[in-house]
Amino acid sequence: MKEKRGQITIFIIVGLIIIGAVILYIIFGGRIASKVDLGKEADARSFLEACTEDKLRETVNKISLQGGYINNPLNKTFKFNNEDFIDISYLCYTQNYYVPCVNQEPVLIQHLSEEIKNYISDDVKNCFDDLTLNLEKQNYDVAKQYGGFEVELESKKIIIDINGEITLTKTGETSKQESFNVVFGSRFYDLAVVVQEIVSQEARFCNFEYLGYMTLYPQWNIDKFRTSDSTIIYTVEHKDTGEKFRFAIRGCVMPPGFG
Repeated sequence: MKEKRGQITIFIIVGLIIIGAVILYIIFGGRIASKVDLGKEADARSFLEACTEDKLRETVNKISLQGGYINNPLNKTFKFNNEDFIDISYLCYTQNYYVPCVNQEPVLIQHLSEEIKNYISDDVKNCFDDLTLNLEKQNYDVAKQYGGFEVELESKKIIIDINGEITLTKTGETSKQESFNVVFGSRFYDLAVVVQEIVSQEARFCNFEYLGYMTLYPQWNIDKFRTSDSTIIYTVEHKDTGEKFRFAIRGCVMPPGFG
């Protein structure tokens, strides 16, 4: 009798477990399905990275060689050997004699982020739209929301933080992707930090000891070129990547014939 009672107890416990499992499936089954991985073909982040990379790098290169601007009326038009004429922005400037230059971009890194964002805005939106079209061609039902994006500059990288949401449905399964952070390797931020230091010292001391700086920080190559009108053009280069930032300075200028 005791053995039969024990078997009945086991059957009851197993039955309760099965019933509980069924109830849990009914309650949470829809939520589990909503998290199904739809595979590499739905990898929106990779698509956006490939779509935006060329435009981003073109923009960063253009801004870097023009002193941090796409367009800036306060510039020096100049041509180096084996290069085309280019408008190089003044990041520190005064038109007066004797006095130090005035820093034109005290918050340089924020300015650079905004310049990139403004120039690639249409391209990022188009890439987001192309992504949804591409997914629809793969027989997904696509619901999308696009809320713009921000550009973040950090050491060794540039981040395009897209405020978007894509909900995909296919064969009864649903997946949602949102807030896409697209990351690109770059020394653009690190270049900007060096540029800020040069501008700060030129504004304070009318000079930047670039040879000493390169001794302390051998990863940088800094060229200082003085034009016939006493403008100084700095070129800062990261030796490993070859990335450059070029800008102009005019300050503490002596009048013609002085001395």
